[in-house]
Amino acid sequence: MSETAENYDVLISSGRIFCADTGLDGPGAVAVRGDRIVASGPNVSGAAGLTLDYPDALLLPGLVDIHAHPARGGSRFGVDPDVHFLPRGVTTCLSQGDAGALNWAAYREEVIHGCRTRVRLALHLSKTGESPPDHCFEHLENADVDLCVDTIAAAGEDIWGIAFNTVLEPRLAHDPREIMRRGVEAAGRSGRPILYGPRFNLDFPLEEQLAHLRSGDVFTYTFSPRPDNIIADGRVRLAVREARDRGVLFDGCHGMQSFSFSHAEQAIAEGFHPDTISTDQYNAHLGADPPHHLPGTMSKYIAAGMPEAEVFARATARPAAILGLEREVGTLAPGACADLGVLQWNPDGRLHDVLGVERPGGSWEPLATVKSG
Repeated sequence: MSETAENYDVLISSGRIFCADTGLDGPGAVAVRGDRIVASGPNVSGAAGLTLDYPDALLLPGLVDIHAHPARGGSRFGVDPDVHFLPRGVTTCLSQGDAGALNWAAYREEVIHGCRTRVRLALHLSKTGESPPDHCFEHLENADVDLCVDTIAAAGEDIWGIAFNTVLEPRLAHDPREIMRRGVEAAGRSGRPILYGPRFNLDFPLEEQLAHLRSGDVFTYTFSPRPDNIIADGRVRLAVREARDRGVLFDGCHGMQSFSFSHAEQAIAEGFHPDTISTDQYNAHLGADPPHHLPGTMSKYIAAGMPEAEVFARATARPAAILGLEREVGTLAPGACADLGVLQWNPDGRLHDVLGVERPGGSWEPLATVKSG
């Protein structure tokens, strides 16, 4: 859509604008009044209070990171989203369990309502969230289903769903099946989806874990090289494909142990693409060289063989829809919130996975961010 000879608050033109939701892909501009997009496309022009031109860059809707650790204290993994996400093109992110029922109120005030970055929470099944110094399920009673359900009922839209992992911890004696049972019960009773981190151990086989997940639940760490992963005998497991067929979503998060080029390349070659791409960014990534961010993670999927347009969609429109924000973010449609990310291409950008394996190809890097106009 276009408007001409108009007065805007902000007008940003770019050599390429891309929006999976509206189908834009080519030179153009986005016009903003207040906190709303009012026009976008190849024929948008006019006077504006602030005019920006990026002839050699890519303009996207603000990126949506569906698995991250935004926090300002209270989480052993947390990083300030306004410092470590927003300047890198990410305007919306979902916290993977940084708060539980006991520290939810503080998290809502300090992060969800206190940050410029739009933050939603997958409430941790553990009532302590990620506040303990070690493991959140060190005491099984922390997995308090009633308290989790009651907290969600009182919270409104700030809590998207429920997060929990059944990852192997040698010092814990709990049966991972009991954690899974309680998590699924809490999700069923609250009517919310799950952001699930798998076990990666044969004492609770992946096929058995997947059988518990429901349509709309999100399985994360999809391309991890850890044991009992999605690849078996050189192919994507049948159980993984069956889970997708019944509506389970697969998140291609990166993290410190969760992205292998060989696993991603095998899956992509078979046509099994992640539903979303995310960073799992937390404090262990601070100071990384090259920096760990969503544009760089997106670049790794392009290098692994995924079409560029599909990669862009899985960091904008697709996660926005999963979060229930599809008309507000992840789009350049007029009327949407004016969240924008500008990326530049670095042909010398370095790409490596968690095993240190490298791929050529260059990298998208953040150049500018617009949040709510």
